[in-house]
Order: sequence, then structure tokens, then C-alpha cells
Amino acid sequence: MSSQAPNRAQAPDRARVIPLRPGAVDQQAARPAPARPAPGRPAPARPAPTGPAAREPLWRHLVGDVLRRERLAQERTLKDVADAARISMPYLSEVERGRKEASSEVLAAAAQALGLGLGDLLSRAQGELVRLTSRTAAPRRGPASPRRDGLCLAA
Repeated sequence: MSSQAPNRAQAPDRARVIPLRPGAVDQQAARPAPARPAPGRPAPARPAPTGPAAREPLWRHLVGDVLRRERLAQERTLKDVADAARISMPYLSEVERGRKEASSEVLAAAAQALGLGLGDLLSRAQGELVRLTSRTAAPRRGPASPRRDGLCLAA
């Protein structure tokens, strides 16, 4: 070991973070850690963003929330569903948390393991999208414009 290496006892417990935008690190440090739901209780949906910087939720977050809520409603473990879907438990966890953009094959397998069809999963996610965005979005069309609440996916 060289004499220039920092002593582990003196090294801080926090990683060095270089912000891409000024103030980005300060906002993350001030944000409280999310509370975990009690066992056997469904996780609450992510709250809709508010304020001037409100953005539409990401599809992977919506789908992950639906998968997690359905799994918890069935009182099944992550391992049980991952084994039934034949996908790894860490990957299913990442999908549920909205960290991974899962392929249609993975989503279909996870949905089937929960007793849902892929259409059911996507329909529930679309319903969440409509529910969350209708709260934050101002009306964009006049009274004569038709409503379009359908789901359209193109590959």
C-alpha cells in the first residue's frame, strides 16, 4: 500500500458526487427516504409530480407500480413471482421499482406469473397514466374536441 492512499478510518462514509446541474445534489440530500409499505399491504402509487417542473410519469414506473401492487395484493414474494416468470429476482425487483425498461417478453412473463395477460398489465398502466396526468395537466382541448383515452402501442 502506498503512503498516498487515504486511511480507511479517516475516509468519509459518503461517496464523492459531482453534480451535472448546480443544486442537484443538495435537492437529493434534502429529500427524505421513501417509506416501505407494511408486509401484506399494497404499495401506494407514486405521487404525481406537481409544480412548474411537473413531468409526465415514465412508462417503466407505471408498469413497475402495477406489477408490484398486483404481487402484493396476491401476498406473493418477489422470489415466487420471479421463479414463476422464469426471470431473475433482482431483475424483477428493478422492473418493479422502475429502474429497468423491460422487454415485452419479460412483461408478458411477469404478468402471466401474476395471472394477468399482457393486455391487462398495459391497460392498468394506461389507466394509471390517465389518472396521474389528468390531475396535473390543464385542459388542452376545447369543448368541441373529442376525448381520446385509448391506448396505442407501436413497435
